[in-house]
Amino acid sequence: MTSSAENTPKRPLRVAIIGAGPAGVYAADILTKSNEVKDGDFEVSIDLFEAHPAPYGLIRYGVAPDHPRIKGIVNALHKVLDRGDIRFLGNVTYGRDLTLHDIRAFYDAVIFSTGAIKDAELDVPGVELEGSFGGADFVSWYDGHPDVSRDWPLDAKEIAVIGNGNVALDVARMLVKHADELLTTEIPDNVYQALKNSPVTDVHVFGRRGPAQVKFTPLELRELSHAKDVDIVLYPEDFEFDEASEEAIRSNNQIKTMVNTMTNWLAEEHTEADVPSSRRLHLHFLHSPVEIYGSDSGEGAGKVAGIKFERMQLDGTGHVKGTGEFIDYPVQAVYRAIGYHGSPLDELEYDAKYGVIPNEGGRVLDEYGEPVPGIYTTGWIKRGPVGLIGHTKGDALETIGFLLEDRLTLPPAKNPDPQAIIRLLEERGIRYTTWEGWNRLDAHELKLGVTWSGETGSGIIRERVKVVPREEMIEISRGSEG
Repeated sequence: MTSSAENTPKRPLRVAIIGAGPAGVYAADILTKSNEVKDGDFEVSIDLFEAHPAPYGLIRYGVAPDHPRIKGIVNALHKVLDRGDIRFLGNVTYGRDLTLHDIRAFYDAVIFSTGAIKDAELDVPGVELEGSFGGADFVSWYDGHPDVSRDWPLDAKEIAVIGNGNVALDVARMLVKHADELLTTEIPDNVYQALKNSPVTDVHVFGRRGPAQVKFTPLELRELSHAKDVDIVLYPEDFEFDEASEEAIRSNNQIKTMVNTMTNWLAEEHTEADVPSSRRLHLHFLHSPVEIYGSDSGEGAGKVAGIKFERMQLDGTGHVKGTGEFIDYPVQAVYRAIGYHGSPLDELEYDAKYGVIPNEGGRVLDEYGEPVPGIYTTGWIKRGPVGLIGHTKGDALETIGFLLEDRLTLPPAKNPDPQAIIRLLEERGIRYTTWEGWNRLDAHELKLGVTWSGETGSGIIRERVKVVPREEMIEISRGSEG
């Protein structure tokens, strides 16, 4: 194979990264800072593509707006892209605007970091009823995703959230929190109005295993207690621990912290305020969903009316088994938050079971299990939707390590001119956005926050108001270019 280095020894290595969330940005940053680049072994030229007009991926469209870590992560990503050595091209969708064939003509290597945005499936009867929602869809709505409806039916008084991870807690907190508390975030106005009019009184979060096996973190747990006029309700029967649970509590400080926090809440439950709060957040453990059921007649026909669980018990190893005891909860809405699932990408192999691109350490594999030269992956589409930001950095480091190892044998781009891809996008009428365009949109959203605060005279300082419609984002980003 002719190497790109042999073919064009003086030009920079051209790399395309598909997906401008943390995984893609970290991959770009690690490559530009690699010893091989710093030592002058070769130069690199990176284009970071994003389907949305704005960067940051799941940080902008997949994390609750009141999450305290968002700002720090966004600031870190901003610093990387603001250096000017990585080119951002937004509003470009892989598989629609550009094919793999297109990309390979302009780049020596391509890294897919498209993440995982769909809900993992819950296989129980009644999941299709009106009032049964995917947690990821709800997150997209309250985060102002440009491609989802701006309306969301918030008419339930009692709601079930299935899942014991960070997304489940985010969903539950957003449902139960009073909307005025969210005004200091970047929450879009349509989301604020809908949440403000919600009649919710009780949100129930259900986990299949025990308190020592939860998948959320201490930070997310503590955030629950910050909501005003919301009581947290726990149940003593859920706090029986088997040997494996007790060992986990002894040996893992994170688990110990969370269990201690919850047991303290349980002990304090009946000793606090004389006046009960207007809303309640219930945390249930050892509940496995069996059926979502609807009303058979009247106006509620076909709509969620309740959910049935089997009571579980720990088996000594930290796992659970059924008890044969079933419990019904009357609810008018169910949110499934049992995890995310990756989506297939055109012209690449796909593992439907795990929702990932088959790969070895980030090298993408073909149908025969062989590495495809010049194609890599990182982030959740590489390893599945687990782990936090630190795991994403480790993923990117591994993938970039293999790319660097392969750099002398990559199939060379036919047209490595950085302006060639721009000409193609313009020929196809794709209204791509740039980093300069993001800075314009960023400034616009900040100004909307200042204007809102001044016009209302409420004393509430809104840092920004997120722009939702895709066309409006594009117009602002492109400015006079249209």
